[in-house]
Amino acid sequence: MTNAATSHVVHARAPGKINVFLKVGAVLEDGYHEVATAYQAVSLSEDVRAYPADDFSCEFTGSIDTSGLATDGSNLAIRAARALARRSGYRGGVRLLLEKNVPIAGGMGGGSADAAATLLACDALWGTEATREELLAIAATLGADVPFAFTGGTAVGTGRGDQLSPALAKGQFHWVLALADFGMSTPGVYQELDRHRERHAQDIFPAQAQPTVDANVLQALRAGDARMLAESLHNDLQAPALHLAPGLGKVIELGEENGALAGIVSGSGPTVAFLVADADSALELQVALSASRLHVVRATGPVHGARLVHD
Repeated sequence: MTNAATSHVVHARAPGKINVFLKVGAVLEDGYHEVATAYQAVSLSEDVRAYPADDFSCEFTGSIDTSGLATDGSNLAIRAARALARRSGYRGGVRLLLEKNVPIAGGMGGGSADAAATLLACDALWGTEATREELLAIAATLGADVPFAFTGGTAVGTGRGDQLSPALAKGQFHWVLALADFGMSTPGVYQELDRHRERHAQDIFPAQAQPTVDANVLQALRAGDARMLAESLHNDLQAPALHLAPGLGKVIELGEENGALAGIVSGSGPTVAFLVADADSALELQVALSASRLHVVRATGPVHGARLVHD
């Protein structure tokens, strides 16, 4: 890597994600669970603007409440910038302006998208000229979802979810996202899953087996068939999320009663993702759920991963 820092602001964007399929296996030695998931990047994205600075800092803007987010070294975007600086030998810093649009602690990988966009923005700002493989290697050290936010599209994730294989997806899928006014802790939801499995120990063996993504999911994505995909949506974290936040079950019922092909808790929740047939159906469902005082947005997928934006 070389250093030829620019004095200009660099703007990068990375997408949120929906886990259209998620199977959770055994706990690995590092404390993470082994998973098999099918990710789809969607058109709800995070924007990061990187400014030259002597030290590392971040601030927020955007459409959602960010008052509870850390701005110190624990913030994932700052961790990403510091990791690239260490890897490249860059001695300066960066001021990050993060425009938040993906729900916070919502199961859609917003923090991971921040980290992925930050890696790309800082690489361009600092002139470190990291290869894609080098940036992906750094991404994998930051969290299980960060590599996918970097690559985008549709992919199968195994291991912790960070070992990615591209999956073919035809056409466009339409989603309506019901956003909660609270967040959920990903480790907390996994712990609830573990407790659930301990309570039902006689059923534990299938969960501990090597998790795989069902062939029907991949076939539906390849065919661009929303109805087939709706029948195959699955999330092992949905039951523990519903146990911790029972109201999410009523949200799923309401969406399916109003025309959704299917609803699913996204990742560890609490965002509920509704798959619909087309753009008209998405608008109709958005109107219906809004009338029930839910905060809903429409999104499509798949979309590109982290990329530079030229303002």
